[in-house]
Amino acid sequence: MTLALVLLCIVGLVLLIAVGKINAFSAFLLISVVAGVVLGMPLADIPKSIEKGIGDTLGSLVIILCFGAMLGKLLAESGAAEKLAAALMRAFGPRYIQWAMVVAGFVIGIPLFYGIGFVLLVPLIFSVAYQYKLPTIYIGLPMLAALSVTHGFLPPHPSPTALVVQFEANMGLTLVYGLAVAIPTIIIAGPLFARTLKSIVAQPLQAFAATTPAANPPGTANSFFTALLPVLLLMLAAVYPFLTGLPFQRLMALLGQPSVVMLLAVAYATYSLGLKQGRSMPQIMGIYGDAVKDISMILLIIGASGALKQVLTDSGASLAIAEQLRHVALPPLVLGWLMAAIIRACVGSATVAGLTTAGLIAPLLVQTHTNPNLMVLAVGAGSLMFSHVNDSGFWLFKEYFNVSVKDTLRSWSVMEALVGGLGLVGVLVLDALV
Repeated sequence: MTLALVLLCIVGLVLLIAVGKINAFSAFLLISVVAGVVLGMPLADIPKSIEKGIGDTLGSLVIILCFGAMLGKLLAESGAAEKLAAALMRAFGPRYIQWAMVVAGFVIGIPLFYGIGFVLLVPLIFSVAYQYKLPTIYIGLPMLAALSVTHGFLPPHPSPTALVVQFEANMGLTLVYGLAVAIPTIIIAGPLFARTLKSIVAQPLQAFAATTPAANPPGTANSFFTALLPVLLLMLAAVYPFLTGLPFQRLMALLGQPSVVMLLAVAYATYSLGLKQGRSMPQIMGIYGDAVKDISMILLIIGASGALKQVLTDSGASLAIAEQLRHVALPPLVLGWLMAAIIRACVGSATVAGLTTAGLIAPLLVQTHTNPNLMVLAVGAGSLMFSHVNDSGFWLFKEYFNVSVKDTLRSWSVMEALVGGLGLVGVLVLDALV
């Protein structure tokens, strides 16, 4: 009965978002109250549970997500992201142009949120396709596959970062494992798959191709180092404890904390991409303020998802469901992937799918001793499956590339399905090895 009630609440959440067009934040809160009532919680405890869930979830995420948004916004505004892409194009040349686009999407996608990265890189895709007289989707899909993978698999993006916190995983190890899964996934779902789509004719709208270059862009080396600094610090912190005999272990433990990493990265970017390039501190702070506004709704949705998770926990539903799921003839990693994929197909949001799944699957981790770092990747991969007409990314692709719904399903939707499916395969391979 508990499982049936929770499933009804999830269906209600899906209907509110997909059919009722209610904001995901409001839908999560409403369903949290309903779940508390139908699961038999004392009515006076429901608001306390919701507030605790929001506080616990956002308490460890606000710093990371806000600093990540600030860094991404400054990379875009300073011209550093455009500089990275141009340098990669020169390095790879026309013959390996697809691989240049993949690397550009991957490098730029790590620090940038998906929507920002998409809008930033699309003009580059159009200009390259025009310059080399190549099909637009053949050029663009590999870059967008890299963006999608970084969005679903790799911290400091919102969904994987939130999953790391909820599963009590190690962010550095999750990033290392995520890179191992991401690279082959991008190669197959990006350049190799895009070669089958040369027949799709895309006529991008000229308004989307317009871009204004930064007045005083930073150097290429500076752009690369600043963009990748969070990744370098997280990877160093993950590896450092295994390098026996090295000093400053306690200091590295502090510097390896994700919130400290993002603080250091933003502090460095403030100088390297801001003050050093002639921007005043008020101008830089204005960019940072706009960045936080851009992700305010993401923060609210993540917090509200934590409220539902807490209600399910405090009511005892999570433990009851976990006990029942133990008897499902599926490995926990596959089960987490499948739950996220189904919710993604219904709701359309990868972030909502991942966070909703986390609340249901988290208790199972302890009981089955599943690697939490791999569960982050499994749920992240599932959350990228089945992108169709209820996904904003689907319509971004269709409108920017000016193709039909049929061709969008044939290109974008299949690419996302490949990313999700190959991601699960990569996770299962890692699970067998580690």
